[in-house]
Amino acid sequence: MEMSGKAGLANEALLFFLLGENMGRLTSCYNIEDLRLAAQKRLPKGVFDYLDKGAEDQIALRNNRRAFDDLKMRNRVLRDISDVKLHTEIFGRSAALPLAIAPTGIAGLCWYEGELELAKAAAKMGVPFTLATGSNTAMEKIAREAGGQLWFQLYMWREKELSYELVRRAQNAGFEALIWTVDIGHGANREHNARNGFSTPYQLNWRSILDVARHPEWLVSVLGRYLATTGMPSHENYPAKYQVKITGKANAQKAMRADQVSWEDVDRLREIWPGKLIIKGILHADDARQALAHGVDGLVVSNHGGGNLDSADATLDVLPEIVAAVGGKTTVIVDSGIRRGSDIVKCIALGADLVLSGRATLYGTAVAGQAGAEKALAILKDEMRRTMAYLGKQRVSELGSEIFSNTR
Repeated sequence: MEMSGKAGLANEALLFFLLGENMGRLTSCYNIEDLRLAAQKRLPKGVFDYLDKGAEDQIALRNNRRAFDDLKMRNRVLRDISDVKLHTEIFGRSAALPLAIAPTGIAGLCWYEGELELAKAAAKMGVPFTLATGSNTAMEKIAREAGGQLWFQLYMWREKELSYELVRRAQNAGFEALIWTVDIGHGANREHNARNGFSTPYQLNWRSILDVARHPEWLVSVLGRYLATTGMPSHENYPAKYQVKITGKANAQKAMRADQVSWEDVDRLREIWPGKLIIKGILHADDARQALAHGVDGLVVSNHGGGNLDSADATLDVLPEIVAAVGGKTTVIVDSGIRRGSDIVKCIALGADLVLSGRATLYGTAVAGQAGAEKALAILKDEMRRTMAYLGKQRVSELGSEIFSNTR
């Protein structure tokens, strides 16, 4: 039920005040880590840990960053760097830089309708946006209000026809690319979620209640807005029979994890999906070659941001092997661990066509909605341009392995 009258006006005034506070925080954020720390202050611990942490002992999470930190570059001097441009082409469409927003199912709890805020930021900044299956804003609303280049991320349900229904729904809504995330297995062992009461379904216990009470701004501006309008958030892009509130039954999570899948399922998706088809979760060259053989338009070298197999290779370490395996015959995308514009440069120089940014832009969204996401993208863009200038490169197409001081 929507608020009205004096209560509604008071609520709007409070939200306006809070938005001003959040915009003020952005002025003191100079990099993605600043946005991360600001998000940590604003979000309840359960929400922040869900966003920020990986699986088990955080080994894969740390290794993703270690790989970027260990790879060094040599600057070049006395080069013309008066016209550095970052634009590129992604699946035949122009993009402001070689980056797309990764699917992040927690966006709607970082900010009210956070997926919509992220999508609007992506459209304004000229990069594609990927809507997650587990998001809280319906794909039709995203398509209607955000604009820009829209992709949809799919989990395969055990009742596979339900997945095909979502695929057709995304097609009808106007989404251009489909990303099938294939690395979820039997689900992730993220122990922090259980400790925080932030498992699925969301569990109200003394820890989670105290956590939310310590973050009144989030309680009012996010959860309070949902409760005052649509009620407790739900997974709007699940099949209709599983669209329950986040505090509802857990049967949807079990139904989502199809553990009997094969490359034939790629063929089936290829048959029913007319747009670009991307497979996300590739870490082995043989799997990359299989994906190529089954006609995918792109693949994502990904360890799920360190959130699944805790001893997984860092994506940057296996990227050259994957690039070599496909030999330029499909679009290679990479994610997991990107925090600086220089990280994007390293990925492109190792052969990736573009990167996916998940946590980096979500930190910004958690601080100030669309404006925060735009700030995150602007930071990455500025850092990437600066790094290319140091390397003596003016175009993304000029980036290659010669920029590195150590070989991989």
